Amino acid sequence: MTSVDQATSADRASSIDFGRRTFAVRHFGGRVSLRVDVRTLVVTAVLFAAALALAVVALGLGEFRVAVPDVVSALLGHSSGAVHMVVVEWRLPRVLLALLLGAAMGVSGAIFQSLTRNALGSPDVIGFNTGAYTGALVVILLMGGGYFAVSAGALVGGLVTAALVYLFAFKKGIQGFRLIIAGIAVSAMLASVNTFMILKASLEQAMSAAVWGAGSLNKITWDQVLPVVIVFVVLLAVLSLYGRRLGLLEMGDDAARALGVRLEGSRLVLAVVGVALTAMVTAAAGPIAFVSLAAPQLARRLTRSASVGMVPSAAMGAFLLVASDIVAQNLFAPIQLPVGVVTVSIGGCYLVWLLAREVKRQ
Repeated sequence: MTSVDQATSADRASSIDFGRRTFAVRHFGGRVSLRVDVRTLVVTAVLFAAALALAVVALGLGEFRVAVPDVVSALLGHSSGAVHMVVVEWRLPRVLLALLLGAAMGVSGAIFQSLTRNALGSPDVIGFNTGAYTGALVVILLMGGGYFAVSAGALVGGLVTAALVYLFAFKKGIQGFRLIIAGIAVSAMLASVNTFMILKASLEQAMSAAVWGAGSLNKITWDQVLPVVIVFVVLLAVLSLYGRRLGLLEMGDDAARALGVRLEGSRLVLAVVGVALTAMVTAAAGPIAFVSLAAPQLARRLTRSASVGMVPSAAMGAFLLVASDIVAQNLFAPIQLPVGVVTVSIGGCYLVWLLAREVKRQ
């Protein structure tokens, strides 16, 4: 049984003034309930709609231009021949992966920014991206593995890096600022290791690793989409069980402990999910910077929430990566830039804006 009750109803919870317009969704006779913020819901819906609209536009752009109505017809299975082949077989895997990987980076950034309670606490700043890149480089340069071996290497590299950062930052528990400092230090060391491995590799291997290391969605095929979808769904299922604890952890250790949250166990599971999302992105497209950093904070400002939310962050991440990939493909066409180059440029503008805002505030 499902019911939607307006916050102004006679329910006891409705007497609480949250300062924002909300409504409650209840399932199974009220045993499972969820309070939904109206502004957050609208912003998230608009962001997802904008990301999907950009995705449709991206499917039509390129040397073989396809009009939007023809793109929609191809997606609905009403076209054949060249249009179907270009839209569905060639371009759709890339666009679909841009949506999924962008959403994954947004969620991963939201997890770590909530855990550290710091806007700089994203996987690319803490060093998990670099660690996943190290693992992938070891497989590419030393073992010569294929796509799935590189994916496994990126996952192992990300998890080992997370374990190192966790150990270096642990002192009677984990503090957000100490985690960021330890992550920056580990990231700097791993960056030097990555550079050393590339310098010692053959010219062909070094060029291949360097291009992949810039973060690119070029040459994406359907074979790479299905593993990402499976891993993404599994990680989201795990996250759905622990997502509520993330909000409680943001209230502080004492409050979370008083509400029955097992602090270190919950942090460990959430961190592993966040690292696995980052490693999944790195394995599929290489390390793509700044989306994890910017998406949660941009979404938080649009929703005017006190904390970062995972669903709005996912929507913003998908929107940013699809938009960045359109720029990467078309800015200097027919030459295609790695999408990581575009996200770094956008991220640099974001950091400048953030610093200017902080200076103005002080």
